[in-house]
Amino acid sequence: MKKQIYTQIEKLLAYGVQKKLLPLADVDYSRNQLLDRLGLDAPMIGETLPETNEPIYDILAPILDWAADNGLLEANTVTYRDLFDTKLIDALLPRPSTVIDHFFRMCEQQGPQAATAAFYQFCKDAHYIRTDRIALNESWLAPTPYGDLEITINLSKPEKDPVAIAAAKKVAPSDYPKGLLAKENVGFAGRATHPARQNLRLIPVTLGNEQWYMQFSPYVYYEEHAIVLFEKQRPMQITADTFTRLLEFVQQYTHYFIGSNADLPIVGGSILSHDHYQAGKHTFPMAKAPLKKAFTLKGYPTIKAGIVKWPMSVIRLASADPASLKAAATAILSAWKTYSDPSLDIYANSDGTPHNTITPIARNKSGMFELDLVLRNNRTTKAHPLGLFHPHADVHAIKKENIGLIEVMGLAVLPGRLKQELAELATVLPSANAAEQIAQNEAIAKHKEWALSLKEQKPNLTTANVEALLKQEVGRLFTTVLSHAGVFKDTDSGEAGFIRFLKKSDLI
Repeated sequence: MKKQIYTQIEKLLAYGVQKKLLPLADVDYSRNQLLDRLGLDAPMIGETLPETNEPIYDILAPILDWAADNGLLEANTVTYRDLFDTKLIDALLPRPSTVIDHFFRMCEQQGPQAATAAFYQFCKDAHYIRTDRIALNESWLAPTPYGDLEITINLSKPEKDPVAIAAAKKVAPSDYPKGLLAKENVGFAGRATHPARQNLRLIPVTLGNEQWYMQFSPYVYYEEHAIVLFEKQRPMQITADTFTRLLEFVQQYTHYFIGSNADLPIVGGSILSHDHYQAGKHTFPMAKAPLKKAFTLKGYPTIKAGIVKWPMSVIRLASADPASLKAAATAILSAWKTYSDPSLDIYANSDGTPHNTITPIARNKSGMFELDLVLRNNRTTKAHPLGLFHPHADVHAIKKENIGLIEVMGLAVLPGRLKQELAELATVLPSANAAEQIAQNEAIAKHKEWALSLKEQKPNLTTANVEALLKQEVGRLFTTVLSHAGVFKDTDSGEAGFIRFLKKSDLI
């Protein structure tokens, strides 16, 4: 076993050279760093590095097993293995300044699209983006009246580690780094309550005369899933400056979209304490959706505007002039923040607490800039204590969490439990006594109503087609989730309410 650890060290070094993470001139330095982190005095090496085509996680696994056997891990769990393997990978990687210099050289020589693609590959090679776990996610397209929605069952994030949870209780609280989005995460060794980030690199971006940084998400949900974060911690806030930053970003990175979660609880994202956006190289279903009603904004005759055919309430603006788009978007935001329509249960505030805000998304289509403004409201009621414009109780079996930016645009990120629950439903649903079997199974009883409704609607449901039909039905349910989040429903009365808002706000 001891000989194997030396072999794996050499494989790890060979991997670093092969992936161009590690120059040959730095191999001896990196080897010594690895030996030190593994508590070894001297290597057992041949004359040349071995050839290897193994992925990084297969090279690391035996090293982590050896580290656990030799007392280098606090516990042999996912949390502590992740902390230790990131420490090892750090020995192969260039300094942040080197990565930044390389990125901007590529931007100048080959363009931003080549630069982001290379940076994305670097983050995968550096095992910051854990491709082995992301591959566990299950994804499919679901046809709906709004086009094909993208469905993902999220299996990539590791489950909570009981050992780490117990250990965290004994550790004094720390506010460093200030959350997962702080720029100070670069190089951070991590702890039981905070992931290691020695393999994280950030790219500086100037937006609205402010310093921002771009990184990729470690658990990407789409191609080049980027996060753009402010240099300091400040709360999320949607203002006129938001539109400036989004539009400036897509002028710099024309191949990316960028969007912001809403800035209020329930309708906002999971991290409202740090101002940030999400971006990437992906065309979401909402971006493909057509306008169902066009209109002309007062004061902005050159802007193409309209209501998008979508289950949520979306105004789309398009123009070659970013300044006019910003002004129009600001006018719409200002109008919406103070707008109420009791006939549709829309109230701008309750006792001074604001309810209305916007989820904005920007794109650059060959110099024609596009802003989608999704109207949001976070009011709660006795009937819907988690949110009136939030997934209602009848769809909680599929999705109970906030509808953030990614879901708004038509990509469902559904809980990992659904994989097993859908498999169990597929087993029992074709049976004659499906109702009884579902009711008696605690794991799937919550799905009984919609599953039996599907069985009734599909008399041709069999063991051969049940999985496909269940996936289609999950897509239908996600459409319902989005419609619940829409303030103006995709109905005649909802459209009339939408037009009423535009007219009463003197926008059209």
